Amino acid sequence: MRIGVLGAGQLGRMLALAGYPLANDFVFYDMSGNPSAGLGEVIIDRNNEFLKDFLSRVDRVTYEFEHLPVEIAQIIAREKPVYPSPRALQVCQNREAEKTLFGSLGIPTPEWRIAENAEQLRRAASELGCPVVAKSNTEGYDGKGQAVLRSPEEAAEAWRSISHDKLIVEKFVDFQREVSIIAVRGEDGELAFYPMAENVHSEGILRYSIAPAPGLRPEIRDDAERYIRTLLNELDYVGVLALELFETADGLVANEMAPRVHNSGHWTMEGAVTSQFENHIRAVTGMPLGDTSARGVSCMVNIIGSHGDVRDILRLPYTHLHLYNKLERPGRKLGHINVLADSYEELVWRVRNCACFLPGAPELDCSLTRS
Repeated sequence: MRIGVLGAGQLGRMLALAGYPLANDFVFYDMSGNPSAGLGEVIIDRNNEFLKDFLSRVDRVTYEFEHLPVEIAQIIAREKPVYPSPRALQVCQNREAEKTLFGSLGIPTPEWRIAENAEQLRRAASELGCPVVAKSNTEGYDGKGQAVLRSPEEAAEAWRSISHDKLIVEKFVDFQREVSIIAVRGEDGELAFYPMAENVHSEGILRYSIAPAPGLRPEIRDDAERYIRTLLNELDYVGVLALELFETADGLVANEMAPRVHNSGHWTMEGAVTSQFENHIRAVTGMPLGDTSARGVSCMVNIIGSHGDVRDILRLPYTHLHLYNKLERPGRKLGHINVLADSYEELVWRVRNCACFLPGAPELDCSLTRS
């Protein structure tokens, strides 16, 4: 099948690498002018002049990045199947719409308000009780477009720093750790869930994902699967969906969802029987879904800003290196390393050893190291 991918970054690259063994071809439609996929056919179209040409070359369309024009996905959907649907894209681009959907489906969220000026932000912070997190209602990711207010008096400065015309203001969640669940839904409604991951962020960027999440209570897993199942069915979703969650003393609180293959699921490339990338391709092409079981325990380590000592990393027998063919730049995701082990104790040692070769990598601070 000829698969069109909206976006041409590292996620599209990994989708194609998983899809080629299943006899698929890939055409990337890049609207940024800076494609990095490095394979397949790439159509660069910053002004939407070649959309018809793109559509003539593909059978079905998916996307690897949610911050793209919804109207383009809607136009494409009138001509070719688009998975996930433009509605999923529309919801995920708007934090207010996302939180509203979560609430309507009974998925717990932090208490929140909307602010359209600095005074409304101050009032929201006062009503919710600080600390609060203010986020741009659209466009923000990897910690961008966010600010933490520790008192309502910080509202004016936060409003200036975020510089967006509409903010969502969330009461700070007292969480024990951040976790995520990734699931996939086929055209026929078949569902499959990956083991949940524990995620460690630094400066708003994901640095480590450990899977399966250690010490996960069965009721927490059951709740997460129920929440994401509800979302998948409500959106008539086809493909991989990620749901980020906070684990608290009282249960799970939803942060946000991502309508695509997700950074916290990169561990599945070697750590699961079928990777999230292959299962996304299986779903959007109407094929049966693959086994999502974990192969032992694993940790995904993001490579941020600098590639570090790649040759030394490759000498470690328990690592699997994935580079994205990108130039070094502070805060940029350049690749990731999947570390596999037979036990969590062994995994912690191996991850720490691997991180020694990555400049600026934060210390692994997770439930395993704190217990």
